[in-house]
Amino acid sequence: MIDLGAVRTMTETRMRPALASDPVRRYGRIVRSSGDVLHASGIRAPIGSRCLIETETGPGHAGGLAAEVVGFEAGTLLIMAEQGNRGIVRGARVRVESRAPAPLMGRALLGRVVDGRGEPLDGMPAPDVSEPWPLLGVPINPMARTRIAIPFDVGVAAINALATLGRGMRVGLFAGSGVGKSTLLGMMARHAAADIVVVGMIGERGREIREFVEDHLGGALSRGVVVASPADDTALGRVHGAYRAAAIAEYFRDQGCHVLLVVDSLTRLAMALREIGLAVGEPPATKGYPPSVFGALSAYVERAGNGAANQGSITAIYTVLVEGDDHVGDPVADTARSVLDGHIVLSRALAEAAMYPPIDIAASLSRPMASLVGPNHQRLAARFRTLWSRRQEKQDIIDLGAYAPGRDPLLDEAIRRAPAMEAVIRQNLTEPVSLPASLSALSTALAEPIT
Repeated sequence: MIDLGAVRTMTETRMRPALASDPVRRYGRIVRSSGDVLHASGIRAPIGSRCLIETETGPGHAGGLAAEVVGFEAGTLLIMAEQGNRGIVRGARVRVESRAPAPLMGRALLGRVVDGRGEPLDGMPAPDVSEPWPLLGVPINPMARTRIAIPFDVGVAAINALATLGRGMRVGLFAGSGVGKSTLLGMMARHAAADIVVVGMIGERGREIREFVEDHLGGALSRGVVVASPADDTALGRVHGAYRAAAIAEYFRDQGCHVLLVVDSLTRLAMALREIGLAVGEPPATKGYPPSVFGALSAYVERAGNGAANQGSITAIYTVLVEGDDHVGDPVADTARSVLDGHIVLSRALAEAAMYPPIDIAASLSRPMASLVGPNHQRLAARFRTLWSRRQEKQDIIDLGAYAPGRDPLLDEAIRRAPAMEAVIRQNLTEPVSLPASLSALSTALAEPIT
């Protein structure tokens, strides 16, 4: 007697590889375009899915243009192409490639410069990578994360001494245009005590990408990865560039590495998210930013930080551009301050006075610093801040010659110690200053007595 159940099981087992290798593909059609948004009918897919759009000519014509589902409306999917809509015709076929993109990772990424789609920009062959990692990352239980308990040496004396960072911190670098943030980022990328350096250049001018890689990053590229999505990239391409940089950092953290993630800039990521949000019909709110942008920024920042006990860490530095040096009224800057663990503010006045790096000590802050350094370091840093702030507060009176020594003992001390205190902040761009050396310089600047 034939066992029909066994025969059915054997048949299904034999067919399974064939079905897996030759899946049924369902296609939709492009029926309408509205700006950068394409409407596709006849197909279903969740938001965030990766699609391919068939084209007659143009980039990617062999396999189709990569796109992402960003919404749905009245029976159609709203799709945005990574490289723009050029070459797409009405009625073009669309198929869903995957429910969520997962770029390939591997050690072969080190020393490379790629774009937001993972394509090489350095003239070399594509990296030989094979391990997938979700573009949107893998969430970590907040109770499973290790605490920020180890100082992170960035090689910059002013930060090490007065706003000490911790391994796994998320820090904002707030600056207006032309103040020197790229130079400071390059210093930290070269000198920081990190195993891997991942740099995401989002919305930067094209010429600045090569200049940063060659002039500022220098030898650190051998242990780093640069993901560049220049200003002429599409909004979706810029967003994917930022997400890819975070995904690469997460991959290496999962391998047990201590990673420095540098994203320049968080503001341009917010602008790209704003373009996408407005294109799919979200209502504008503060300065034209849809509410979803601020939630997306918070979720993006949360991807950095310490991993679980058996993982490494991601110490992240996000630059935040402030319009007209307005550090208060900008909604992106305000959101960044609320979700980051600290902030470093660059001062245009210090830059104009040739004080490099032009870090505004009074406005900069590391929230976990008290748990990272000893009591003596805390006392010296607090004393330095007090003296520095008092001198800044009275600088106009001093310049006018209206201040008479002896009226304010604290200000008198700040004036006497000014040269030694400025020496703590001034630093040669090519020479790192370690955390112990920074503390030694701080102690020297505040040594007693000064006559």
